[in-house]
Amino acid sequence: MTTIDYRALAPNDFAKVIQLANHVHGDGYMNENNIQDWYQKGFKDEINAGFVAYDGNKLVGFRITYAAEQWHIDKWCSPQKWQADTAQVCYFKCNTVDENYRGYGIGSELLKLSITAAKQQGAIAGVSHLWKQSPGNSAVKYFTKCGGELVQSHPDKWREDALNGYDCILCGFDCHCEAAEMIIYFD
Repeated sequence: MTTIDYRALAPNDFAKVIQLANHVHGDGYMNENNIQDWYQKGFKDEINAGFVAYDGNKLVGFRITYAAEQWHIDKWCSPQKWQADTAQVCYFKCNTVDENYRGYGIGSELLKLSITAAKQQGAIAGVSHLWKQSPGNSAVKYFTKCGGELVQSHPDKWREDALNGYDCILCGFDCHCEAAEMIIYFD
């Protein structure tokens, strides 16, 4: 395997990030509008919690993370079960690795970089919703290996998105995939 270059997510990465996101997660998952919003939510105190991974000029992975207090705690979150002040919890929005580059630790390294940035922003924990229908439940397994703990399962987490144009790679426009709400407490 070649050397992977990790760096902070920047606007000049957006086109490649959108392409990889929609290839992996399904058409309509990401577009020019939501990536701009997601990118801005990653900043706090001028620190960026989003990262990308490149093999040469090829984008092979990315992690989008919302800084603590830069995201909305919605009905899919269970803050009463978190052992952390909500004002100090970041949100791990999306971690995506090109299928030909999985299994080499790229996703874990992107997460480590985001955790370091989130801690610099003042976070003490991070929450995420993991796709339980990922092949072999690999999303939950990877996040657990990185220290994630299950908070609660949420059936139909992405159904509203699908009804509004997201084409789930498993369910199409009537998504019934289940999310595992998980949390990592930073040391």
